Amino acid sequence: MSRQAIFEASTRYFLQPILPLLEDDTITDILVNSYDEIYIERRGRLIRTDLKFSSDDALLSAIHNVAQWVGREISEEHPVLDARLPDGSRVHAVIPPAARTGIYLTIRRFPRQTMTLDDMVKLNTISEMAKEFLEICVRLRKNMLISGGTGTGKTVLLGAISRAIPQEERVVVIEDTSELRLIQEHCLYLEARHGGTTGQEGLNVRQLFLNSLRMRPDRIIVGEVRGGEALDMIQSMISGHSGAMSTIHATTPTDALIRLETLSLMSDVDIPVYVARTQVASAIHLIIQIARFSEDGSRKITRITEVRGLDENNHYATKDLFVFKLRGRTPDGMLVADLAHTGEKPTFASEPYELGIERFINNSEPLWAKP
Repeated sequence: MSRQAIFEASTRYFLQPILPLLEDDTITDILVNSYDEIYIERRGRLIRTDLKFSSDDALLSAIHNVAQWVGREISEEHPVLDARLPDGSRVHAVIPPAARTGIYLTIRRFPRQTMTLDDMVKLNTISEMAKEFLEICVRLRKNMLISGGTGTGKTVLLGAISRAIPQEERVVVIEDTSELRLIQEHCLYLEARHGGTTGQEGLNVRQLFLNSLRMRPDRIIVGEVRGGEALDMIQSMISGHSGAMSTIHATTPTDALIRLETLSLMSDVDIPVYVARTQVASAIHLIIQIARFSEDGSRKITRITEVRGLDENNHYATKDLFVFKLRGRTPDGMLVADLAHTGEKPTFASEPYELGIERFINNSEPLWAKP
């Protein structure tokens, strides 16, 4: 019996009380607040279940089992665990004394089938015109940043957009916890390694990014930028590694740029603020803002914004190309909205014609201009 098979069998045993939730493809999050208080998220809504573990010890044993098999430690001295289940689900656990009222376990599940932009059009997450525009921008090797809050679907959207990357490219994917699965044949997946119980050194996203530059990538995808690797990423973007994609936690496109600037200043390289801001403004071409709406649990792209450098006051200059417009509700209460073109053309509007890919233009013609 392989080690992986043993891990799968043991985790199924210890997580038996919530096994029905782990096998339900309609559930995106399993939220254990204590051994007898378990919530789920289904279609954007939180629902309390009647499932429970038999005791705190049973819940803690399940967490220790996961920690053991991924080679990490969780204890009073190290009360937080980030790990992954055999099916790829992401696990986050916090135990006392860091968890004040119990033992907290959060499991983020991922769909067995990756979502496409066509699927998102059907779900009213994105318009047909915006979908085609983003696919062409991928072929134009524009650097894209997907911005949104927790649970808005940034990673799912990143995976969907990545499907437009040409098959002949060599793609390196870098993540703290591996989630993305691209359809391209030539993909390399790098995952951060946290220090374990046997004393092995960790390997963070920034170290992985620096190593990826030596792997002859045609394109680099960073699952989420959240630390000093931001500086290395934006410098690589402006030095020839174009077509990069990543996600970031922010609520507006401008906030996303400011956060990226702040993260780049967190590296061990001492650079002035104005240099960091100039580099961010030069590196990022498009920001795709996504949000989750509590009214119906839906996730929708609310803006696609072009970054146009800095203005005369040294502030980020941006221009919305698509903006979310609410049209009403369906009889069952679901929001009906359009991601409408603002009438603006991007500054690179002539590039599809100049680079010979105008054959991909069908629904997005108003955005482009022949030279």
